Amino acid sequence: MDLFKETLQLIDSEQVQLIDFKIVDIKGRWHRLAIPVERFSERILTEGIGFDGSSYGFLTVEKSDMVFIPDLSTAFIDPFAQIKTLIIIADIYRLDNGERIRFEDDPRYIAEKAETACADIGIDTALFGPEFEFYVLDHISYKTAQNHIELKIDTMQGEWNSGDNSKQNLGVTVGHHGGYHLDSPFDSSYTFRSEVVRLLEQVGVPVKYHHSENGGPGQVEIEVEFATLKEMGDRTMKLKYVLRNHAARVGKTITFMPKPFLTECGNGMHIHLNMFNDEQPMFYDVEGYSGLSQTALYAIGGVLKHAAALMPFTNPSTNSYKRLVPGYEAPVSICYGNANRSAVIRIPGYATAPDQKRFELRSPDATANPYFAYSVMLMAAVDGIKQRIDPVKEGFGPYDCNLYTLDKAELAKVKGLPTSLLEASEAIVQDHEFLTSMGILSNNLIQTQNNRLMKEHNQINTLPHPAEFELYYNL
Repeated sequence: MDLFKETLQLIDSEQVQLIDFKIVDIKGRWHRLAIPVERFSERILTEGIGFDGSSYGFLTVEKSDMVFIPDLSTAFIDPFAQIKTLIIIADIYRLDNGERIRFEDDPRYIAEKAETACADIGIDTALFGPEFEFYVLDHISYKTAQNHIELKIDTMQGEWNSGDNSKQNLGVTVGHHGGYHLDSPFDSSYTFRSEVVRLLEQVGVPVKYHHSENGGPGQVEIEVEFATLKEMGDRTMKLKYVLRNHAARVGKTITFMPKPFLTECGNGMHIHLNMFNDEQPMFYDVEGYSGLSQTALYAIGGVLKHAAALMPFTNPSTNSYKRLVPGYEAPVSICYGNANRSAVIRIPGYATAPDQKRFELRSPDATANPYFAYSVMLMAAVDGIKQRIDPVKEGFGPYDCNLYTLDKAELAKVKGLPTSLLEASEAIVQDHEFLTSMGILSNNLIQTQNNRLMKEHNQINTLPHPAEFELYYNL
């Protein structure tokens, strides 16, 4: 049975009344357009539905007419809609003399092109396993005006609430950096996360586990099971959708911001990568360093060599670089090591079985468009394998020590990640040949991304900060 007929059967069996199409923009946010179920027809699968691409961050205003065509394989029932709704993720097409042509900068299409590049060098399957860190909060308010700059974040488990006498206080607060794997009642968002996990399973996002994280004021983590690149991009979008909507439903708010709290742990999106050919693991060698094959080491070499150029796509916010500072389990050194959380790439020490052997890129965060982040990581790994980039010869390690405690002479030998969005933007220019070499990222996308980053850098860089008044007001 074809997908259209299967979709009609699902609509009938679930008594669906609305179809909600989801289209991802350049920043990695979903937009929607919904139609009554009576208007759903095979014609939509060929002609698509028109929209303004410039409002999604794509193209220019004078060339902004685009269409989206739904990918029926992505259909799932919306667990939040009051009226029974079927969600379908859509692909973006541009118009060329009336003909619909796949838009080269569609994030889902970029993911497909990256997977093709992987297959071109004999890799059947590249599997991604991200870890999603975020804060679950009870209040957020912010204001930036000509004469008023304000931010207030609150969570009932924050240590600052231990002295609150305005209401009954049960003393269930969590100390600074004290949240890792806490049990109830201190882990105040456990029920919320458990409900989210069950919802994720319903919409096709298998979850490995969830737990509270180091950050005392409500930091938590959900780790999902491995999937292929585009599928993991879709799952990431679903996870954010479910988290935010369920949080709103139960009076919570969540943030993936890399550094929402001054001295607390930041939120990363560590990405594990594994590869297979003919269902055989490609990253395992019992004789290799930490059980890694030479192919895996070449992949690591590629990711580390291009680490700076990946960051405009894996860490595309000014706030990203407030997380990437020494001392908070966030990596700043371009190197690798076994079970080393201070290195950009960590080889998990607990993953010893051949099919589990992998490496983890620890620098990305979830402000990234997930399709872009996973794609550029795979591109770098593929380049490393093709070019046989040896991480040892390149001076990337291995380092099996705490890099934060190295003496200055040794630390000077290790290259560092960009320290600002401006430096990351400059890396696009310096490594432009790599970024365009596989035909995955267009010059238009790279320029559009770079322009956005520079605009946001300049916007924040010119904003007076309250701490500056402490330092300079009376000078």
